[in-house]
Amino acid sequence: MRILIIGGYGTIGKKVADYFSSKYETIISGRTQGDYPVDLANESSIKNLFARIGKVDAIINIAGQVKWMDFEKMSEEDFYVGIRNKMMGQVNLVRIGKDYLNPKGSITLTTGILADDPVQGTTGAALVNGGIHSFVHAVKDELGNGIRINVVSPGLVEDSFEKIGHLFPGRRVIPMKEVVNGYRRSVEDNKTGEIIRIY
Repeated sequence: MRILIIGGYGTIGKKVADYFSSKYETIISGRTQGDYPVDLANESSIKNLFARIGKVDAIINIAGQVKWMDFEKMSEEDFYVGIRNKMMGQVNLVRIGKDYLNPKGSITLTTGILADDPVQGTTGAALVNGGIHSFVHAVKDELGNGIRINVVSPGLVEDSFEKIGHLFPGRRVIPMKEVVNGYRRSVEDNKTGEIIRIY
């Protein structure tokens, strides 16, 4: 299997990339790192990425920017940061990437707990995550060629606890192995249209 992982240098991405690269041919992309950089907010950048790497069997995205700030301080442009990058970036990844997937390939997107359990200052992220959940439910039957699509929605992961744990009082801290297993389930199982919640 040949797998593209976008965001494979981040907190979650590194652990996911470690697992898949131990079993499969893996191409790792980041916004500024790696041999194949990509900017999810730029459709041309996504097209250029696929033109360079060619056909794959699975696409995993663990990247996407959003603004975290109190709702009363957010401008329209602040909301558009997440809409352009994490939401439309992932939608465009599906639009463009599906043509570079081998038959019965899979696409895995990433959201997070804020779609279901937001905390202070996360209206922008909650909006984007919820939109991606709805998108996956709607698009799953329209991809053709046996292509599957799922989304992994992690909670507060242990490798982020020291940095942002104070923002999530009382939430369960998710072991990294559980998070990696969510991505395994999306890629290695045969399900489609699933929101794989790891809370």
